[in-house]
Amino acid sequence: MTPEGVMDVMMRAMTVTLEVAGPLLTVGLAIGLVMGLVQAATQLSEPAIGFVPKLLAMGGTLVFMGGWLLERLTSFGREMLGAIGQIQP
Repeated sequence: MTPEGVMDVMMRAMTVTLEVAGPLLTVGLAIGLVMGLVQAATQLSEPAIGFVPKLLAMGGTLVFMGGWLLERLTSFGREMLGAIGQIQP
């Protein structure tokens, strides 16, 4: 495999990683920011107050987008397994 081919595979892998992790990280960041503001406004310092809503929101995101995320990962995996036969030493 040429160096350009390796770079192409790596770029595609990174793109798929960002597409899959992006929604979960965005939801976690948004909920964490909101809960941080609520904790600062109410002067509560209990860590569970910020963790539980974040956990529930990320779980809801997985339920809502899980099918698309799994389809994206499996299509990339199939594409990479199909490309194994094209690798030449």
